[in-house]
Amino acid sequence: MPLSKHLARGLQAYIHNDHPSHWLFNGNSAHGEIVAYSQRGMQWVVREARKAPGLHKEATAHTLRHTYATHLLEDGLDSISIKELLGHAHLETTLIYLHVSQMGRRKPFSPLDTLYPDK
Repeated sequence: MPLSKHLARGLQAYIHNDHPSHWLFNGNSAHGEIVAYSQRGMQWVVREARKAPGLHKEATAHTLRHTYATHLLEDGLDSISIKELLGHAHLETTLIYLHVSQMGRRKPFSPLDTLYPDK
């Protein structure tokens, strides 16, 4: 998934200033190669991260994934791109996010009206 430029700047400043030795997402194996997190590993990381600041609201890896997809949809990203980002095999799985999306319905219009707007 793409990393926000704002988040990347914040992480770079944190690493530069604090020189952390403990990483929340340490994806390296014992042999030094980068490995992907397992589903169970991600669940553990989210559970532990939720405990640290004392948050009491339930949050899971699935909640974060669902929220991410819903925000992308509400911000105008097309369903096919969201499907690919989430790694869904079928578009129908991605379309589940449509029912929770807070996108306002628009009155149907002719595309010609957008090509030649009123002056």
